[in-house]
Amino acid sequence: MTRIAVLQMTSGIDPLANAETLTGAIGAAAMGGAEMIFTPEMSGLIDRDRARGAANVVPEDRSPVLAAVREAAAGAGIWAAIGSIPILRDDGLWANRTFVIDSNGAVAARYDKIHMFDVDLDTGESWRESAAYAPGEQVVIVDCPVGRLGLTICYDLRFPALFEALGRAHCDVIAIPAAFTRPTGAAHWHVLQRARAIEASAFVVAAAQVGCHQDGRETYGHSLVVDPWGDVVLDMGGEEAGLAFVELDRARIAQVRAQLPSLVNKRPLRQ
Repeated sequence: MTRIAVLQMTSGIDPLANAETLTGAIGAAAMGGAEMIFTPEMSGLIDRDRARGAANVVPEDRSPVLAAVREAAAGAGIWAAIGSIPILRDDGLWANRTFVIDSNGAVAARYDKIHMFDVDLDTGESWRESAAYAPGEQVVIVDCPVGRLGLTICYDLRFPALFEALGRAHCDVIAIPAAFTRPTGAAHWHVLQRARAIEASAFVVAAAQVGCHQDGRETYGHSLVVDPWGDVVLDMGGEEAGLAFVELDRARIAQVRAQLPSLVNKRPLRQ
């Protein structure tokens, strides 16, 4: 068994305030016996006013949020999967970037969100992530206390080829940190999370943003842990931020893959 912590968060427009929430959660996770903590997409900053937020999108080596969580992880002796922090790339574009931090505070892995959230919803909400962010191009897997961890972010959830690649790479756990809108969350969140866990025969850990944010948006919450059979073993609800703990039994992965070896049975399709 591997004990993990999942942070459900309501990030705001002040990176230092968000960093304080993150470092507090890292300490609480370690005190609660977790070996690793998972946090949501945009843990470091949520600000839909890109002109205002631009001052807080800085390179990795100048990010106060990244520095704070690295120090906190080292101090607590715990791994942290920071769902994402907006980072200024060398070419001047932004990256929506996951960081996996080891228990010594070193960056063990980075993942840039591949699929950009460019949508127009019936509710009137319109989002153009690609107007500010450059998409990533690399599938990323890292060995950590939960085993082989595959990294994705939010809208990536809707693209099963990525999860098939992670499943075929024998990932034990897939992280899907998110800031889902309430309309899309109510319609699709649970069914998609369960489907991805089943397809990859892996645990899914989906730390989520929740509630009303300082920039005016509202997010769905319902941070989830789903087992390889598709059973929901944690649902943190859609109302409040908080920290929860789950035991991941890696024997469950082997059990499911032995019963339903879909990754082995897959055949190429010819057209």
